[in-house]
Amino acid sequence: MYAIEDATGKQLSLSEYQARASAANRFKGKEDAFSQLRFGFFGEIGSVLSAVKKTSRDFGLAEQANVTEELGDALWYLATIAEECGHTLDQVGASALTVLQRRLDVNHTHSGDTLNFAEFDGLVAFCRSKIESHSRATALCELGANCGHLMAVPAAGNDLAGQSRLEPLGTLLADMVLVSAHFHVKFEKVATDNMSKFESRWPREGTEHVPLFDVNLPELEQLPREFTMRFIQLVGADGVPYVIQQLNGVNIGDRLTDNRTEADGYRFHDVIHLAYVAHLGWSPVIRGLLKLKRKSKPDVDRDQDGARAMIIEEGIATWIFNHAHRRRFFVDTEPGKLEYGLLKQVRDMVKGYEAYDCPLWQWEKAILEGFKVFRELYDAGGGDVHVNMLAHTISFSPVADRPQAPILRPKNQKLVGAVLPPLSTE
Repeated sequence: MYAIEDATGKQLSLSEYQARASAANRFKGKEDAFSQLRFGFFGEIGSVLSAVKKTSRDFGLAEQANVTEELGDALWYLATIAEECGHTLDQVGASALTVLQRRLDVNHTHSGDTLNFAEFDGLVAFCRSKIESHSRATALCELGANCGHLMAVPAAGNDLAGQSRLEPLGTLLADMVLVSAHFHVKFEKVATDNMSKFESRWPREGTEHVPLFDVNLPELEQLPREFTMRFIQLVGADGVPYVIQQLNGVNIGDRLTDNRTEADGYRFHDVIHLAYVAHLGWSPVIRGLLKLKRKSKPDVDRDQDGARAMIIEEGIATWIFNHAHRRRFFVDTEPGKLEYGLLKQVRDMVKGYEAYDCPLWQWEKAILEGFKVFRELYDAGGGDVHVNMLAHTISFSPVADRPQAPILRPKNQKLVGAVLPPLSTE
């Protein structure tokens, strides 16, 4: 065997990867699952080839990371396609080892019931000189050509689990191992990084939220675990509606308008920050408004609760709001269906900050439930927003006794020497 152990001695097996990939498979049980999965695989391989084409001759770390991610996504599709065809990823892996033996002219016998990804990396290390004797372009061309062969396999038939499906899958896995080797990426890293990615998006059953970031700090520096923020909509002298927020009867922050020629409800957008509190345990903006910066830890106060963190959060909220506005504020978006690209972009924007620890599924909950409450607030023209950080919930309730708009005075009216009586509102 050529298996390489990591620092902990733990190796990721193909069977474990397939089981966890299967748990995140949203195509399972659908009539066109095989076709949809192989379309996805074809697209990911195309992304690998496109990523290579767009790069310069010298392949940097960013490009290497891109190829690693695209290969990982392709591996997920390959594992789920194998399951759809009635094969285990171990069977596909054994077939791939046979292909690699033939191409690299080595004798390798796999022993045991379980195959680990590290075994492919060991074989690559053993045959590094032979692999490098062939060009990277050749490896990519073979991967592309064999991907086309998979697309030619009938989508239906009685041989769904037959050898006609196993051999192409094994060949494709061997191709992917060799492409990974040409970019000096361990194939086990391709698999482990991808597993982290899809479980960040679709968590395993029983997965819990990340611990609250201020849990070990003094209570006076903790965000309130349960509170209600009242949103009150009024109309200004110019006829433009604005919103003020109250917590326990105290005004919080400045009044907000839409700041836009065409009204879109942005005046209620602070509810999105409250959703971040509920589902991420994070919001430098709300910390600043409530005077709850973590002064007992100067580095946290400076870096996590400072002006830059607030600007980033406001930038994210505005960017998502504009995105949501074009999609009816996600009214038709089901949980698990929010665009991956949006979630990835948002999480990338908080890299270097504590919120980066929150997986994508928590960001999705914050966004979708935040906009659900936003829609309710907007339709009602204000109301109460209840936040429970421990239960990770945010909800809306209307307020029957909403205050009336204040009495407005002419802009040029001045008080000189005596107090003028109030203007009639009749």
